[in-house]
Amino acid sequence: MKLIVTLAVLICFNGITISQTTDNNQKKQQDSLAEISKELPEITIKHTTLIGNEQGLNAMPGSAYYLSTKELLKHNYSDINRVLKSIPGVNIQEEDGFGLRPNIGIRGAGVERSSKITLMEDGILVAPAPYAASAAYYFPSVGRMQAVEIMKGSAQIKYGPYTTGGAINLISTQLPLKFNTKISAIGGSFTGRNLHAYLGNNHGQIAYSIEALHYGSDGFKHLENGTKTGFDKSDYIAKIRFSTKRTARIQQALTFKAGINNEISNDTYLGLTLNDFNVDPFLRYAGSQKDVMKVEQSQINATHTIIPAKWINITTVVYRNDFKRNWYKLDAVKDSSGIKKSIADILKNPTQYANQLAIIKGQSSPNSDALYVKGNNRSYFGQGVQTTISLNFKTGRIKHDLDLGIRFHQDGFDRFQNEDIFKMLNGTMLQTTAGELGRESNRTGFAQALASYLQYKTSYKKFNLTAGLRNELIAMEEKDYGKNDPTRLGTNLVQSKNEVDVWIPGISIDYVYSTRFTAFAGVHKGFSPPSAKTSSKAEESINYEAGIKFNQTYFQCQLVGFYNAYSNLLGSDLAASGGLGTGDLFNGGKSFSSGIEWFSSLNIAQPLRLPFKLPITVAYTFTDARFLSDFSSTFEDWGTVKNGDQLPYLAQHQLNIGLAFEYKKWQINTGMKYTSEMRATAGTGSATGIDRIPEILVLDASISYQVSTSINLFTSVTNITNETYIVAARPSGVRPGMPRAIQIGLRATIF
Repeated sequence: MKLIVTLAVLICFNGITISQTTDNNQKKQQDSLAEISKELPEITIKHTTLIGNEQGLNAMPGSAYYLSTKELLKHNYSDINRVLKSIPGVNIQEEDGFGLRPNIGIRGAGVERSSKITLMEDGILVAPAPYAASAAYYFPSVGRMQAVEIMKGSAQIKYGPYTTGGAINLISTQLPLKFNTKISAIGGSFTGRNLHAYLGNNHGQIAYSIEALHYGSDGFKHLENGTKTGFDKSDYIAKIRFSTKRTARIQQALTFKAGINNEISNDTYLGLTLNDFNVDPFLRYAGSQKDVMKVEQSQINATHTIIPAKWINITTVVYRNDFKRNWYKLDAVKDSSGIKKSIADILKNPTQYANQLAIIKGQSSPNSDALYVKGNNRSYFGQGVQTTISLNFKTGRIKHDLDLGIRFHQDGFDRFQNEDIFKMLNGTMLQTTAGELGRESNRTGFAQALASYLQYKTSYKKFNLTAGLRNELIAMEEKDYGKNDPTRLGTNLVQSKNEVDVWIPGISIDYVYSTRFTAFAGVHKGFSPPSAKTSSKAEESINYEAGIKFNQTYFQCQLVGFYNAYSNLLGSDLAASGGLGTGDLFNGGKSFSSGIEWFSSLNIAQPLRLPFKLPITVAYTFTDARFLSDFSSTFEDWGTVKNGDQLPYLAQHQLNIGLAFEYKKWQINTGMKYTSEMRATAGTGSATGIDRIPEILVLDASISYQVSTSINLFTSVTNITNETYIVAARPSGVRPGMPRAIQIGLRATIF
């Protein structure tokens, strides 16, 4: 057995690694949830987290990852795409360069608008309408988060409804132990700005905080008429908690949280042809000058936790989320011969539709109804109540952990859209016709779900067995009023209804050879809900994983192999993925996703007893995902699929390496991210033209100096070598990653 352990460690060390290092001596303003949780009673933190802290990783069944405050502050990222690059098994397709609308998948699950992951903030569903319309056009601002948790493997069945990919939980800034005021100010390239302020206090039985975050940029792309291509986004969060005294026999706490988010971004779906990208990758066509996204989001929730005895914890949450957005953007172009084509078709076939492309570029003005700009006006809501019960007890030498949960959830959407018509005159768009609201997409959707789970973990000697069962009882309804009924009288109403009752089991086993070494394996059912149309089936898979964990003071390692066998893979007709934008789901048949995740970190200086820290972190993911059936689809990224075709936007190889130097008041961090070539469409072998996403290599660095216990100065550089690279060929045309960007900032803390 010692030989096996030694070989496993050597494999991890010589293979691929990533950091999850913690610094017990870090300053108070960089305290992670791990440090806070050591001092706070369990009642105040349990409901917000899935893992708890870095130490909690060892107790989790299967594969899980925790990014502490220190990790989040290394490069001062406000882009969730860059934050998650250090996590193996996470697939990301960038879109706007700032991470405003992430496309995140896990272990080969689809990346389209993060629609295959369970997204939470403080343990509460936060996607606009996770059942009725899963594509998350809203994603919480990572700049105000204290930690990020990523769940994969069999334990994720606790956090449905999406169990094919995994779960991401963003932990907002926790209520303080005592009076605490923090402020950070950052400025940088492209008139980048970031201001974050936090004020909180704790009076024992009452704790409160208020928080504000504003960040924005003028954008790194340019329009010839000088219109800005950037964004402004603001978050405001308030919390208050009432709790019993620490000496009370029965511990209780009641926490209220409310927040609002506003965004205006001059963003577009319109990319470039490959030829134009090679000439000027940061160009925006004239036809996108009117494109703008306006967002309003609010959340409110109340959490009650009671610990009637040391071995039982009961938490109940009531929540409501509202989300409104109107993305006013170019949708289609008509040339002088009357041929109208979507921007996706035009950018996919620029030679065939040269007349329409000339109009987009502002080079031609053939008629008064040339450019069709759609007001994608939509509203969403999500609300519910959930209760979790945790029991921890022993019978003799056997430990038992029993978790039960139930959630009643409702959500829905309202698509009430219009289309205005413009002409192009000397490179300037002039409106000729104002469209009536409801004359385009005009439909509503509603879903309600009763979800419940039971997970039991038993520990005996060196073995931990975790078994769980989840049930999702879902009812969905959709009403399509059509383009000729803007007043919604129902004259041409088309209704769709669908119901799902599914059981989702999972089981895992851990073998704890020592406090340092653990081997684990697990299997669970993957599930993603269908749409309201009965032709849409649920996405289902059987997901397997096996791996090892090694953990000591200066060296950590995790090696995982996974295989997900899909009996039905779901695709989404999203404009974000080059489709018509109906949001409909369609069946993709059998497929599989398999791969290897290697994860470890090493502080080189510690075993050498050097007076500084020198942690090296490396993460690697190998993914192979393919279709196992032949079919034809209208989904542009899939098209006509053959058995054995690779899934699009899944790189086979992802490598992230980080090297840091920490000495007294100085901290230097460097990072390298490599992504191998990807296909933009299903197929085999290397793609060509616009369907090929070349390999990407990006270098980042940051330096921070602790001026005093309360003041920290820092600077960071993203894309040091100023590489020009393609991140995607969708929604419509090629789009670039962010060029070199420099930012300088200050953090100040008052205790």
